[in-house]
Amino acid sequence: MVNTKSYLNLYHNQMAIILGKVVKNKKDIDKKKILKELYFGDSLSSAELGKYIHKSLPLATKLIYELLDEGFIAETGFATSTGGRRPQTFAIAQNVMYVVSVAMDQLITKIAIMDMQNNFVSAVERIELPLAKNDEAVAILSEKIVDVIKKAAIPKEKIIGVGIAMPGFVNIQKGINYSFLFTDNKSISKIIADKVGMPVYIDNDSSLIALAELRFGAVNQKKNVMVLNIGWGVGLGLVLNGELFRGHDGFAGEFSHIPLFNNNKLCACGKSGCLETETSLIVLIEKAKEGIKAGRLSRLSSLSFDDYEKASEAIILAAHEGDQFAAELFRDIGYNIGRGVAVLIHLLNPEVVILSGRGSAAGKILKAPIQQALNEHSIPILAQNTTIEVSAIGYQAELIGAAALVMENLESIPLNSKQLIPAIARVPKLAVQPF
Repeated sequence: MVNTKSYLNLYHNQMAIILGKVVKNKKDIDKKKILKELYFGDSLSSAELGKYIHKSLPLATKLIYELLDEGFIAETGFATSTGGRRPQTFAIAQNVMYVVSVAMDQLITKIAIMDMQNNFVSAVERIELPLAKNDEAVAILSEKIVDVIKKAAIPKEKIIGVGIAMPGFVNIQKGINYSFLFTDNKSISKIIADKVGMPVYIDNDSSLIALAELRFGAVNQKKNVMVLNIGWGVGLGLVLNGELFRGHDGFAGEFSHIPLFNNNKLCACGKSGCLETETSLIVLIEKAKEGIKAGRLSRLSSLSFDDYEKASEAIILAAHEGDQFAAELFRDIGYNIGRGVAVLIHLLNPEVVILSGRGSAAGKILKAPIQQALNEHSIPILAQNTTIEVSAIGYQAELIGAAALVMENLESIPLNSKQLIPAIARVPKLAVQPF
């Protein structure tokens, strides 16, 4: 005969355990939301945090003080008075969490470990890693990430994840890049995560540059922005209505492949006449090489064009120092980029166009011809309130964006307060950012 009372007691005990786990899980998620807001917002008050995570002030305050007790956050002083009592502000504590940030392009990969204040706590490792038709690229990258983590003076348990920015058609849900690093439809994220022993997230490089600009750069507080990633191609990150826009399949922003020219030049995508065939830094280098060979007078005449990274840097420097030929190269590249931007302005009517990526180091030398093309090819009423700005975070944007990608996914990452005790000695940030 079933003992009804015992059965009911067992049922209530099981339900209490289940409900307790649900409540704890919900609380943990809310705490991670607070940490994420502090990462992106730096120093915030209880009222601000409650508003951002959509919780009442008493509940937000309770969660904040639990995070204080666990060592995840610290008090940072008081906010500016708005007429009443100055509110206490909080930030993520020093040296409790780190991320591995990886910035890849078609030729060069950079890897760094960053803290929650976006400081580099290790020298940036630079490796030559061509992505096209390279079956070993994922294995090489995995080994290098493991090596960087081993060499860092940071306990591995304090590193919460790896963010990787890479060119190509990236499916962030499946962890697959359909352009590079193809692994027979296996998840790149999982392959690397199994090797390094922590969560790994991948995304398109231009999208992550736009994320960095949105969260930490010139896009902040603006609603509709286009971020150009000027490098070996010309990528595009879109911020629409204040949020990063990836499109239906996550492939939005393939600016390089607008078929804009009748030049019979084959693009890497297999089509001809794409914007990339007249505007990338590779095109810049090739035109510089052709000009020097044809006898153009320039300080670039003694330059070796074998190393694309060094060659692009040398051309940018020459243009800044008044070399006429180098300036002409950027004039042509910039004007053609501007023709493409004119198309986007007609479609999206953005508030700002940000020049970012490695090519943004050309600054006003690139900005001027882009603006000239907009003047010639845009309907005035559409373009009159769109400004062209050069990124303030520039070439750092991709590494910062890759770190931000990890924090965007913080709710899915397990955190253990026991990992924080004892706290390690503070790892000093580098005086000069190591690029």
